[in-house]
Amino acid sequence: MISFFLTLKRLLKALWQAFKLKNFQVLFTLVLVMLFSGTLFYVKQEGLAVIDALYFCVVTLSTIGHPTFEPQTTFGKIFTMIYIFGGNGVFIGMIGYVAYAMIQKPEKQKRNAESE
Repeated sequence: MISFFLTLKRLLKALWQAFKLKNFQVLFTLVLVMLFSGTLFYVKQEGLAVIDALYFCVVTLSTIGHPTFEPQTTFGKIFTMIYIFGGNGVFIGMIGYVAYAMIQKPEKQKRNAESE
């Protein structure tokens, strides 16, 4: 349990560091827009509940995929194909910035190492 909290603390620190980068802010905003628009689409077009549509969007963008749901309409299938190709790149780019922030040394440590 301690390991979980230490990892969570490290992730939150990395998110805080990543939010300082302008590119991360743009990617984060794009992911939120994609989640909102995808959720809205699946609610209107496929008749999913809001939480189910949001869940489907999250698992699609994170490349996990949904084992049982598939769009029923032709328009829904076309939208999903475009959503996957466009969304995965944006989502993976955002995750890349979080990973970059996790492996970066904190600024204080960098300055101390440079001054020695």
